[in-house]
Amino acid sequence: MTEGPAELTRWTIHGERVIDDTRRARWSIAEVELPDGVRFEQYVLRLPKAAIVVVLDEDDRVLMMWRHRFIIDRWVWELPGGYVDESEDPATTAAREVEEETGWRPRSIEPLLSFQPMVGTADAENLLFLARGADYVGTPEDVNEAERIDWIPLDKVLDYIARGEIVGAASVVGILDVLARRQRGELEA
Repeated sequence: MTEGPAELTRWTIHGERVIDDTRRARWSIAEVELPDGVRFEQYVLRLPKAAIVVVLDEDDRVLMMWRHRFIIDRWVWELPGGYVDESEDPATTAAREVEEETGWRPRSIEPLLSFQPMVGTADAENLLFLARGADYVGTPEDVNEAERIDWIPLDKVLDYIARGEIVGAASVVGILDVLARRQRGELEA
């Protein structure tokens, strides 16, 4: 391993022109040059940060939403979450989104990790949180989010992933991270 970055393979950005800029997404085309001198244009998508939550209850189950995703035209299970408003603390966003989308209020929120799901095309930072316990506060506020809400046993979620019922990057990463922490003894059952 090298001590510092040699930057021999760093790409040079000669410019970026915005194609569409909305509240939730900015599309642009970047003019890029590779280290060998080849130049080309690359589409770039920039999204606000998103806060996603793995909510675990006392029975070692994870709170998930069954929803239709029109882009892939599939029904899938997902963790609750949403975009972080510019002036909002991501942990506050995480708790708010769980309650709005599921009708359950998390008792605690703690950060797990941050990741970028599509680094070759998008800047879309996902902030994953863990909530331990939740209290039912009523019907979800947002009727457009999920067909149903359910608590899935944590020891069954890998089967859901294998069957293609959990496919979203944030849901897969969040679940795998919690399972890995549990295996390392960092999370108690």
